Amino acid sequence: MNAETPQAVELSLPQAFLLLATDDKDGKPEVPVFALRTTVAGAILAELDLLGAIELQGKHVRAAGTTPDTELQHELELIRGKSRPHSPRRWVSMMEGRAQTQRIYEQMAAAGIVEHVGEKHLGRFRAVRYPEKDHAPEAALLEKIRTALRAAPSDLQPPETGAAEAATPEATPDASKPGTKEPATTAPEARTIALIALMQAAGLLGKLFPEADRVRASELAKDYWPSRAVEDELRMIRLAEEEAANL
Repeated sequence: MNAETPQAVELSLPQAFLLLATDDKDGKPEVPVFALRTTVAGAILAELDLLGAIELQGKHVRAAGTTPDTELQHELELIRGKSRPHSPRRWVSMMEGRAQTQRIYEQMAAAGIVEHVGEKHLGRFRAVRYPEKDHAPEAALLEKIRTALRAAPSDLQPPETGAAEAATPEATPDASKPGTKEPATTAPEARTIALIALMQAAGLLGKLFPEADRVRASELAKDYWPSRAVEDELRMIRLAEEEAANL
């Protein structure tokens, strides 16, 4: 293989969500900052779930037996080290934050996907933004999501625990082969479905895909526990803001 040939970038779910939720040109979030940080936390849980490192047992998140090689090892150890298990929403609340989000941005900046813009200058702070530097990773994500949203409703099933490595698209009969009538299609990957659920929870899906089947996406999101945790936490944040405004 030619050494200069660009390689496909494998993004974690927190990275993928953050990339899609950031304006390509000015690097500003496409959703409110609190929704951005909350969904990043939910994406961390979703990533660990897909890797088989954690699982939902009843109403609580617990560490599973798998110990994958992941950049989210610190978060995994937090879950594993808790003497008392927490609900998904509680973990989202504990993991959301500016530092967490910025760390993931910086990972993508180091990979050349986004650019770090804005520093402390002459004693004054300017907001740090992360405009896009390489559009290829986002373009690949957008195409996967479009394909998934066009899939038959029966294909859109919530991703299963540990499905990140095991899941492979299933092809329908190929029209180029004898005895087949329909063109080949592939079922959405578990990682893509998880990303759709997180985008729906954050209010991002309708902005990027206004033509998408919202009913189908909503059905998917309500059955996926990390995205439900994001929705629950965002609901609590909004209620707290409303109460504070009425004081």
